[in-house]
Amino acid sequence: MKSLLYLALLFCMCSCFQKKEPLVGDTPFQIALNSTFKDASKSPLKKKDRKVFKGLDFFEVDSAYIVQATLKHTPDSTFFEMPTTTDRMSKERVFGIVKFKIKGEDFELQIYESEDLLAEEGYEDYLFLPFLDLTNGDSTYGGGRYIEVPVNNKKTDSIITIDFNTAFNPYCAYNEKYSCPIVPRTNFLNTEIKAGVKAFTKH
Repeated sequence: MKSLLYLALLFCMCSCFQKKEPLVGDTPFQIALNSTFKDASKSPLKKKDRKVFKGLDFFEVDSAYIVQATLKHTPDSTFFEMPTTTDRMSKERVFGIVKFKIKGEDFELQIYESEDLLAEEGYEDYLFLPFLDLTNGDSTYGGGRYIEVPVNNKKTDSIITIDFNTAFNPYCAYNEKYSCPIVPRTNFLNTEIKAGVKAFTKH
């Protein structure tokens, strides 16, 4: 009798393990992002959306959107209040201008140092790169997307890598309770950035 109960328990455990779906994603960035969205303690998703969540929709990873950019530092800039989707203001400063090419075309964006990132452990050397492009409102979120860019030396001009495959939606794309910095119009790219996270379909 005990052996039958043991076998039944073992069968149930195996069934549970088989039902557990692995995290989807083609890159460590995609897997980590999906892991956050599945975790109820961290996810920006509303409960009804999290219940049916299987993974975010990403563009196919494309090396054409991994660019080497020239960062021209603006050391004398001061922090200002960047408007957000709520009454809150986000403290940012223009850290510099990044210039790069995508598929042979020249672009430039302002890149910011954020007080929020400076206060977050492990992100002190990251810069905030919000941008708009021609996919917004179609295949991507209408309000634009963000990239968090690591910089080895914040004191001088440098060459940095910007990976648009790691572009993600602000949390307010999933839940209006979040307060998200509004992407400045100066950071519009007159091209389609078919990389990173796509628009989210709410349930």
